[in-house]
Amino acid sequence: MYKRLSVALLFTVIAHGATAQAPPKGANGGDVVVVEGHPIEFVSKGQEIVFYILEDDGQTPTQTKGTSGRAVVQDGGKTTAVNLSPKEPNLLVGQLAMPLGSKARVVFSAKVADHTLQARFTTN
Repeated sequence: MYKRLSVALLFTVIAHGATAQAPPKGANGGDVVVVEGHPIEFVSKGQEIVFYILEDDGQTPTQTKGTSGRAVVQDGGKTTAVNLSPKEPNLLVGQLAMPLGSKARVVFSAKVADHTLQARFTTN
């Protein structure tokens, strides 16, 4: 009886894990993570990485003028730090040596609007 219960529990856990939802998509097609009330959308375009930062309402752009940030990228067994520069109205942009591969991990950090923000993303 315990064996059947264990097997049933195992299948339930596997089924629940298989139905885990992907992060929500933003207006620009990237994954969105909310940190300190600020939605942060990550988009990778070739060798450029872009982070869109919004206010708490999820609609209003957060001004990034005068802000800097950093992204730490783990891709293909290598770790790289990328400096991010502001681009109006609400972007922080960085350049990579090569496009991101599948399952790359990106950790974003910046101080924006008196908030220290840190978000984690994984590419598909």
